[in-house]
Amino acid sequence: MALFVEKTGKTVDEAKEAALKELGVREEEAVIEIVEEASKGFLGLIGAHDAKVRATIRTGLEEEPKQEGMPEVIETSVTVGELAKQTDGTAAEKKDGEREERPRMPLPAEEDCVIPLEKAEKFLQQIFESMHLEVSIEKVRGKEAYVLNLTGESLGILIGKHGQTLDSLQYLTNLAANHGLSEKRVHIVLDVEHYRDRREETLRRLAARLAEKASRTRQRIMLEPMNRHERKVIHMALQNNRRVTTFSSGEEPYRKVVIEPSRERRGGYRERRAAAEE
Repeated sequence: MALFVEKTGKTVDEAKEAALKELGVREEEAVIEIVEEASKGFLGLIGAHDAKVRATIRTGLEEEPKQEGMPEVIETSVTVGELAKQTDGTAAEKKDGEREERPRMPLPAEEDCVIPLEKAEKFLQQIFESMHLEVSIEKVRGKEAYVLNLTGESLGILIGKHGQTLDSLQYLTNLAANHGLSEKRVHIVLDVEHYRDRREETLRRLAARLAEKASRTRQRIMLEPMNRHERKVIHMALQNNRRVTTFSSGEEPYRKVVIEPSRERRGGYRERRAAAEE
């Protein structure tokens, strides 16, 4: 099964239907991106082209509950790409908080993981062969998941923008590994040359910088859309920071983290400003 497909049609809906049919999934199981709207062109002849969409299989990750009560402050939109250029590489001063997470079932006994892991490796090797990639797979057993770290040359194609392709490949790998199993399912995490660790560290640094900026400018900062895991990294990095609060806003696949000055600090700021104006 493909990770994503691009399809054209006379309308966006027609292209979307064709893409979902080829992937073999329902609309709620995929992320639909409109690459190009349909155009009739000049006089319906010159420059006419069909609509084009890209459909990517969702990772299946669940989202954290949305928090209510957004204060009215100035809003600033910031992308991770832009902020990565600004970061100086210094680590955040505060340690990550221990936010409660829905517990994942522990891994089955090692002997019960052999067959699912073999199925996962076979599935991945088939994909790598079709892509003409030579990839080594290192297995590391954790408490709740097996991490399969992939190493080789030119593996950036397996990561995609902010790990989106890697998340999709991980989802499909788990489906292949656990096919036919109702119990003793094995959770598998895919990584490419420890990309996920580097990405998390980048997000933690950015969270610290954004918290400082939000507190200093009294502005709400809205990040670009992220998957559930990356949103959780931001929330955990700032959960003990009293100067700001965080929450998630929007619907998948455009759900994003919002960082804003805490209410306590904002109230004090307004009182001091009112006193100064008097």
